[in-house]
Amino acid sequence: MRVLIVEDHEELAHTVAAGLRREGMAVDVALDGHTGLERASVNDYDVVVLDRDLPGLHGDEVCGRLATGERPARVLMLTAAGTIDDRVSGLGIGADDYLPKPFAFAELVARIRALARRTRPALPPVLVHGGLRLDPSTRVATGDGRRLTLSPKEFAVLELLLSARGAVVSAEQLLERGWDEFADPFTQTVKVTVSRLRRKLGAPPLIETVPQAGYRI
Repeated sequence: MRVLIVEDHEELAHTVAAGLRREGMAVDVALDGHTGLERASVNDYDVVVLDRDLPGLHGDEVCGRLATGERPARVLMLTAAGTIDDRVSGLGIGADDYLPKPFAFAELVARIRALARRTRPALPPVLVHGGLRLDPSTRVATGDGRRLTLSPKEFAVLELLLSARGAVVSAEQLLERGWDEFADPFTQTVKVTVSRLRRKLGAPPLIETVPQAGYRI
């Protein structure tokens, strides 16, 4: 999944981003509300983790614009104020979930994943294709009962292809969903990742290249 963190505390923002990347997510960071809105207007995010108490453009304003924008994303609002009234008002302006600071990182991850599931068509908790099984929650993939050793990007590509249920997924879509803003769209990174993934999945080949369109399982 792809996540945007909008948080003015730079150290906290980058610490959370690093942790989410270790969980296999593609993460972008914005340190103010204006930058957060700009990035959300050009990228498709599953979840936006939004600090409510942003200087300049307040988090409430950011949340309201995200909720009515052309690229709506689930919003998880963070704030140091954790009263019931604060939570009710935060949800009332468009937030999908609310987490008071300080928070446990494991809970943040669980809430992000729960919100991301709500942005997509309903999928089974474990994705299965023949002898191939992928569990997004435990980050484990197996082929014919053998655990596959996949890099985070290989896992992300495999999850996206299995989630498509046989539909073609373009290289651009894989790049958009599996990589962050620093990915160079003119590189061969998707092609190389798919090639490595094919080798690890073994024979018979499961990933089909559809000329001029993309890939599918």
